[in-house]
Amino acid sequence: MKKNNFWSKFNPSAHGPILALAPMAGVSDSAFRLICKKYGADVVYTEMTSADALHYGSKKTMAMLKFDKREKPVVCQLFGKRPEVFPRAIELVEKAGFSGIDINFGCPARKVVAHGGGVTLMKDLEHCRKLIEVVVGHTKLPVSVKIRSGIGSVTAVDFVKAVKGLPIAALMIHGRVFEKPFVGPPDYAMIKKVKKEFSGIVLGNGGINTPQDAAVMLKKTGVDGLGLARGLYGQPWLFEQIKDFVLTEKFFDYNINSAKGFTAIKKAALRHAKYAYQTKGKWGMVELRKHLCWYFRGFAGAADLRKRLVSVETVSDVEDILKSLKV
Repeated sequence: MKKNNFWSKFNPSAHGPILALAPMAGVSDSAFRLICKKYGADVVYTEMTSADALHYGSKKTMAMLKFDKREKPVVCQLFGKRPEVFPRAIELVEKAGFSGIDINFGCPARKVVAHGGGVTLMKDLEHCRKLIEVVVGHTKLPVSVKIRSGIGSVTAVDFVKAVKGLPIAALMIHGRVFEKPFVGPPDYAMIKKVKKEFSGIVLGNGGINTPQDAAVMLKKTGVDGLGLARGLYGQPWLFEQIKDFVLTEKFFDYNINSAKGFTAIKKAALRHAKYAYQTKGKWGMVELRKHLCWYFRGFAGAADLRKRLVSVETVSDVEDILKSLKV
């Protein structure tokens, strides 16, 4: 195993489950990673980053390698199907100062799947092993992987058996198959089997929208931690709530219709706005707009509010709108 393996510093049995921000295209940028760290994320992953684009020097993709030191430990997730492009991509990731590298074997997005990447790689387990071998052979950083519970006749357990013996530090498994990527409950039984089969850290992913969902995942699977994704839309404090719930079965309710909850939500939204501007300037404010709409879902007069939120251009714009809001 890698000498600088930050994963080995975690002790779930003593300090509770590892909570990670899972990679999400168009969502888990530096600003969102910072807000998630602020609310208790132990590890954060970048958006899916194209190994091919890094190999060929794409300026847009290179810009995705920028991060704030407050995000650490931060893992760069790479996707791609050609082993030959990964060495150069890894070189750039290491130079940027990331804590680890993750390989995507789980993305169900059409544009990724159409090019034979993401979860479709699981159809060829021999190729998956070759890809991992190339990555671990070219980096000093700990390597992790993200997979799904299955695609077609291939299961997550088949994947784990196929890559057995490789120095993979951690594995995040989404509990739904490719054919039903976001529908139905996670396959807890499959995740539990993977946990028994895999020797490294296992993070359960999928269907975690509340602290109670997190508790169910932990109880039914025995995983070392959780990868939170879509459940964080508009509620990055979910990390904080899960930690509190696991320890005390109680947590602060960010109820948008209560004075305390509403004040806390406004505080989080403004902090996120400041991070967005600090990391990306004006473009960061454009990308922030969808997050602002998520923060204020369920608010009385939400339709009119959204019209104002989707036109913000500065932190001051956000501050002025929030000051005008009352429960």
